[in-house]
This record gives sequence, structure tokens and C-alpha cells, in this order.
Amino acid sequence: MRIALFEPEIAGNVGAVLRLCACVGATVDLIEPLGFAWDDRRVRRAAMDYIDHVTVTRHADFAAFRATLDGGRLVLFSTKATESAYRFAYAPGDVLLFGKESAGVPQAVADACDALVRLPMKDAVRSMNLATSAALALGEALRQTGGLPG
Repeated sequence: MRIALFEPEIAGNVGAVLRLCACVGATVDLIEPLGFAWDDRRVRRAAMDYIDHVTVTRHADFAAFRATLDGGRLVLFSTKATESAYRFAYAPGDVLLFGKESAGVPQAVADACDALVRLPMKDAVRSMNLATSAALALGEALRQTGGLPG
């Protein structure tokens, strides 16, 4: 399973996602431009020594990333989607895509995805933290596909 972050803006969120993926055996795709310097120590601080246990691939842009999908479905998590992330049927080759913290993804990126799903939340709030969303989504996808570690 892969987590892809579209133009992430906050180093701490990326670090937390790297740590998450190291713990469960998922890989991470970072779609540039990033909103921070990659060598930012905040990424390493959030990921701690887990950064050495996760495969991270950086892509120059969405087109370069899309070329790596190799037949896997691209599943976008969006507050604009109507299908629940808990009713969606995941497959082992799925790539779970999350937009930038401030703006999500452009419509052209959303249109290029195979599925759009939403993490259920109360109407009174706008969105969850990126790393929290990734953890909920990846946990459910791995649970459904039998991919959770021992």
C-alpha cells in the first residue's frame, strides 16, 4: 500500500506520515513542490529514527507521480467526496492520495483519480489533520486487505 501526499506544506505532517508508514510497512510518495525544505529538521524530528525504515519517493509533479502507478487505483481522500472511506472496498495495490493542507488538490488532479472518498466527520468542522487522516485511511485500507503487520 502507498500513501501519496500532493504538495504537502507542513514538515511535521510529513514526518508523522513517514513514521506511520514505517510502522505499518507502507511506502510514501511526495508530489512536489513541497512547502518546506526537504532537509528541514522538523521532518526528521517528527519521523524520528523511523525515517530509516520507510521508502520515500519524491516526484517533480503530479504527471511524474501518475506515471508510477503501474495499474494501481488512485484513491483521493477529499472533504468534497460523498462516499465514506469506511464503505469503500480497498485493494492491495491502491495508492491513497491526500491533498495539501491548505487547499486539497486542483480539480484536474481529482478528475484523474479512480475514486474519491471522505472520512466521516461532524458537519461543524472543516477537515482533519493530514497525518490523522492518513492514519485513519491507511488503517482501514490495510485492515480490509489483510495487510496489517503481525
